[in-house]
Amino acid sequence: MSKNNKAQSGIEIKDYDEKWEESFGLIKHVIKSALGDHILCVEHVGSTAVRGLGAKPILDIDIVIEEYRILPAVVKGLEEIGYYHQQEWSFEGREAFGRRDCFVPWDNYCTDWLEHHLYVCDKGSEELARHLAFRNYLRKNAEAAAEYTKLKRDLARTAKDRQVYTNGKTEFIRDILNKE
Repeated sequence: MSKNNKAQSGIEIKDYDEKWEESFGLIKHVIKSALGDHILCVEHVGSTAVRGLGAKPILDIDIVIEEYRILPAVVKGLEEIGYYHQQEWSFEGREAFGRRDCFVPWDNYCTDWLEHHLYVCDKGSEELARHLAFRNYLRKNAEAAAEYTKLKRDLARTAKDRQVYTNGKTEFIRDILNKE
C-alpha cells in the first residue's frame, strides 16, 4: 500500500511514480519542439526527478537559456503553447511561467498533462545551480533521499499551510547544498 500523507496543509506526498519521468520526457519534447535553438536544455528538477523519493505529484522543470537577452523570444514561444510569464513569481536568475489550463503545453492532441511548475533560467543562474546540485546529491545518496522523504511526510502531516511546509524543508536543503 502506498504511503500518502495529506493533512490540514492540503499537501499530499506520494510514493515515487515512474510516470513522473515519462511525463517530464513528453513535456520536454513539446517545449524543445516549440523553442528549438532558443534553449540549451530542459532539466527535470525537484523531488519528482529523484527515483525513489516521495513527492508532491508536481513536476519542476527548468528551461536553460544561454543568456537573458533571448528571454523575450522564449516568452513568446512559451506563450504560443499556452504558458504565461508570471513576473510576480520571478526573480533574477529564474523566470516563472504558469499554464492557461491543464492541456498546456498545447500539443495538438489535447493531452491532459501532469501538473508542473515551469521556470526559465540562464545557464549561469545561481537558482539553476542549486536545483541541479540538490537533485544530483539526492540521486547519488539514497539515505539522504529517504531522510528527505520522511521530513516531507512529517511536514505534510503537521504543517498548518504550504508556507510552514516549505519553511520546514529549508534547513535540510541548505545542509545538502553546503555539502556540494
